[in-house]
Amino acid sequence: MTALRVLFLGGTGIISSACSWQALEAGLDLTVVNRGKTSIRPIPTDVRQLTADIEDPVALAEIAGQDFDVVVDWIAFTPDQVRARTDAFRGHVGQYVFISSASAYQTPPARLPLTESTPLRNPYWQYSRNKIAAEDLLTTLYRDENYPVTVVRPSHTYDRTVVPFDGGWTIVERMRRGEPIVVHGDGTSLWTLTHHRDFARGMVPLLGNPRTLGDAFQITSDDVLTWDQIATALATAAGTTAEIVHVPSEAIAAIHSGWGDGLLGDKTHSAVFDNAKLRSVVPDYVATIPFETGAREVVDWHDEDPTRRRVDPAVNEAMDTLIARYRV
Repeated sequence: MTALRVLFLGGTGIISSACSWQALEAGLDLTVVNRGKTSIRPIPTDVRQLTADIEDPVALAEIAGQDFDVVVDWIAFTPDQVRARTDAFRGHVGQYVFISSASAYQTPPARLPLTESTPLRNPYWQYSRNKIAAEDLLTTLYRDENYPVTVVRPSHTYDRTVVPFDGGWTIVERMRRGEPIVVHGDGTSLWTLTHHRDFARGMVPLLGNPRTLGDAFQITSDDVLTWDQIATALATAAGTTAEIVHVPSEAIAAIHSGWGDGLLGDKTHSAVFDNAKLRSVVPDYVATIPFETGAREVVDWHDEDPTRRRVDPAVNEAMDTLIARYRV
């Protein structure tokens, strides 16, 4: 039996890197295309690698002409990018998988848990609106010409290289120095963190699966924590404790727009997911890595090399300002 020929546009990101290893384990014939820049997440040696800029129409056309059973687009963020790629691969691919985002869901959500039928509407974050527009384009392509589209919506997915707070390592460094940290709201909103290896176990079985065409699937963990619990788990993994100062998200956004956009457009609101639809096509899917385990991986990786422990001065300064204002 011939192995499924799969092309990853991208492949060294947080999510795609784990899926590359999972695809090899599943026996897929995987090709990865990227610009060939050095990455902290190396591509497996058994993967065929193409070096190209897929924003270049000539390079994209050359790649598309090679014919693949599945193309997974990890790095499309706008409808224009999606249109260029679906045009290039038309007639050359059996399934085009677009990686969207769970932040595209109705914000704030009218009800929980979130499912694939939750409306798509996010007036707060341009990133999410671009993903929604791309999904709208793909829906039209499927309806009008039966273009073989599958949409996948990750939520907050992390690996050992990423501290899942704005500012990255800044929050861990502050806790280790005995300084307070900022957590938005009252710290009790619920959040779902998904380890990238867990995501990959749900993602790879969707590739080449005819039951997924014309449809959308979210892939998340079932491990739900409050933001205070997430901070506490990080502190424990780092061998310290967390002194938390709660600050309204609107106040954070007022002094740091980058941090605030992600809060108002996503993290401020509880995000709990129902993965029943995914399990209808991947019956054995289960996320097995709790954040307490993932947090130890994150801290250990950063502690292996001091150059990885970077403090974001803008976020650090914003925290100092907010703490002075809101600390009781």
